[in-house]
Amino acid sequence: MRGKKGLSSQAYEPLAEGQSYKPYIGADESPLEFTAKAVIPGICFGILFGAANAYLGLQAGLTISTSIPVAVMTVAAFRAMKGFGVHGTLLEANMSQTIGSASSSVASGVIFTLPALFMWGMKPELLQMTLLGLFGGVLGVMFMIPLRRFLIEKEHGRLPYPEGTACAEVLVASEVGGAKARNVFWGLGIGALMRFIFEWLKVLPGKIHFPIPLIPKGELGVKMSAALFGVGYILGPKIGCVMVGGGLLSALVIIPAIDIWGAGRTEPFFPETNLLIKAMTAGEIWNRYVRYIGAGAVATAGIITLIRSIPTMIESFKIGLAQLKTRVGESGAATPRTGMDLSLKHVGIGVVVIAAIMAFVPHAFGAIDSLAIRVVAAICVVIFAFFFVTVSSRIVGLVGVTSNPTSGMTIAALIGTSTAFALAGWTGETGMAAALTVGCVVAIAASIAGDTSQDLKTGFLLGATPKRQQIGEFIGVLTSATFVCLTLLLLDKAYGFGSEELPAPQATLMKLVIEGVLQAKLPWVLVGIGAGIAIAAEVARIPSLPFAVGVYLPVSTMVPVFLGGALRWFMQRRAKSDSDRDTRRENGVLFGSGLVGGEGLFGVLIAGVVFYQKMSREPGEDIALPLQIGTGWASELVTSLLSAAVLGGLAYLFARRCKLAKD
Repeated sequence: MRGKKGLSSQAYEPLAEGQSYKPYIGADESPLEFTAKAVIPGICFGILFGAANAYLGLQAGLTISTSIPVAVMTVAAFRAMKGFGVHGTLLEANMSQTIGSASSSVASGVIFTLPALFMWGMKPELLQMTLLGLFGGVLGVMFMIPLRRFLIEKEHGRLPYPEGTACAEVLVASEVGGAKARNVFWGLGIGALMRFIFEWLKVLPGKIHFPIPLIPKGELGVKMSAALFGVGYILGPKIGCVMVGGGLLSALVIIPAIDIWGAGRTEPFFPETNLLIKAMTAGEIWNRYVRYIGAGAVATAGIITLIRSIPTMIESFKIGLAQLKTRVGESGAATPRTGMDLSLKHVGIGVVVIAAIMAFVPHAFGAIDSLAIRVVAAICVVIFAFFFVTVSSRIVGLVGVTSNPTSGMTIAALIGTSTAFALAGWTGETGMAAALTVGCVVAIAASIAGDTSQDLKTGFLLGATPKRQQIGEFIGVLTSATFVCLTLLLLDKAYGFGSEELPAPQATLMKLVIEGVLQAKLPWVLVGIGAGIAIAAEVARIPSLPFAVGVYLPVSTMVPVFLGGALRWFMQRRAKSDSDRDTRRENGVLFGSGLVGGEGLFGVLIAGVVFYQKMSREPGEDIALPLQIGTGWASELVTSLLSAAVLGGLAYLFARRCKLAKD
C-alpha cells in the first residue's frame, strides 16, 4: 500500500514463496510516465551532469552517480511548473532521472579510456567517439534486459540495489523538492563560485604546498576543490582515509625513498632519460616514477577485486545465460504493465547490427583498415560486454554503483584483447588503438549496466513500466554521448590530456596497460613495486583499490577527499538520533553532488573561454582570462592562508546544510 512516509516494508524484505511485490503504484493504474515534460528535463540534466562528471573524472579519476540529484532537481522543476498549470507525476519524475542518470555512466567509460588516444597523438574524431559511446551504452542496456526479471524481481530483498532503493525513497518522500532540492542548487552555486575564485580570477592559489621537515623532498599539498570535498562526503570517512593513506605513502615514503636511493647515481634512471634523480623536484619524481608504481598498484588491485568476485561472476554469468534461454522460450502470454520488457528479438537484432557496424564500417574503430582486426575487435567487444554487464548488474545490487570495479573489468578486457592482438602480431599503433576502443565500449557497457540496474530497481519499487524505462535509458545514452564527447574535445583543445589541469589518470593507466602488453615499454620494476603494494594492502585487509588510487593520484587531490569524508564522520557522530543521522547523510550527499556539478560545469565554461582565446590569438601568445587578477597582490603566505580559510568556510557551510531539518 502507498503511504505518506515512503515505501512499504515489503520494499526491503525478501519475498516469500508465491508472494509478489506490490509496488507504490499498482500495475492496474496508468499514470503519465513517458511524456515530453519527463524526457526533456532528463535530457537537459543528463547533459549538464555528464559534462560535469567528465571534467571531474579527467581531473581526479573519480565520478559519482547522479540518479538522486537528477531526481531531486526534476521534482523541483515539476513544482516550479505548477505555477504554469503543468503537473508532473511520480513516474514522470522517475523517467526523467532514468534518462538523466545515464550520462554519468557514458562519461565514466569515455574519460577512462579515450584520452589515451589523444596522448598517443591519434586524436579521434567526434563521430568515432560518439559511436563508441553509443555502442557501449546500447549494448549495456540491451544485455541487461534479459536479466531484469531475475535480478530485480526474483532476487528482490536479497539484492538491495542501494542507490536504486534510495532514489525510490527520495521520489516518494513528501519533502522532496524542499530542503533537499535547495541543497543541490546551493551546491551548484558554491561549486561554481569556488571555481571562479581559484581558476578564473586566480586571486588565490588553487593548491597549497608545504614541505615536511626532516623528510627528503617530503611535501604535502591541498587542492582547493569543492568537487573533491563533496566526493569525499559522498564516499564517506572509511574510503577517504584509505585513499589519503595511499597518497601519504607516495608523498612521505616512496618519493623520499627514491630520492635517497638515487642520490649517488650518476646516470638517469629509466624511464627518465635526462635528469638525475638528485636534480629532480618532488613533483618530477612523482611524474617519472611514482605514477608507474601507482599504475601497477591500481592494475593489480583491480584484478584482485575481480578475482575476489569470481564466484559471483561465475554465478551471475550462468544466471545470465539461463535467463536468456528462458526468456527466448517464453510464450506471448499477457504481461502486466509493471512486468513488460522490450522484446528479446529486438535485443538480438540490435546486438548483431552493432557488431556488424563495428566490424564492417572502418570509421567505427577509427583509422583501422584491416578487416581482420575489426572483426576480432567486434567479437571481443560482444563477449567482454555481455560477460561484464552480467557481472556488473549483480555486483551493484550487492554493493552499489560506487563500489562497482569497472576499472578492474576494463583492465581485464584490455589485457585479454591486447594479448589476443599480441599473439596475432598486431602490436603497432593500429593494434593499440583497436585494443583501447574495445576497452572503451566494454567500460561503458559495464558502467551503464550498473546504472540501468539501479534505475530498474527504482522503477520496480515505484511501479514503473520497465519497457518505457529501457527506452528512456536508450534516449539518455543517445543524447548524452555526443555532449560528453564534445566536452572531451573542448577540454583537450583548452588544456591537453596529461597536463597538470587534466591529468586523465584512469586513461593514463589504460594507456600504460596496453603499452605494457603490446610493446613492453613499461618500467616493470616500478610496476612490480606497485603490484607489491596492492598485495600488501590486501594482506593487511586494507581495501586495495581505493588505497592504490591514492598511491596513483597526487596527495593534494586526496586531501580534500579525506576532509569531506572526515566531515561526514563528524556530522554523523554528532547526530541526535538515527533519523537525524539519515537526514545529515542525505543532505550532505545532495549538497556534495551539487558541488561536483557546479565546479565541473564552470570548469567546462572556463575551458570554452580558454579555447576561444587560443583560437583568436597568435601561437605562443600568453592567455589571460578576462578579469583575471592573479596571486601577486600579496605574499605567498597570505594568499595560502586565505585559500585555507575559503576551504574552511566551505566546510562550515557544508555542515550547516547537512544539519537542516526536513521540511
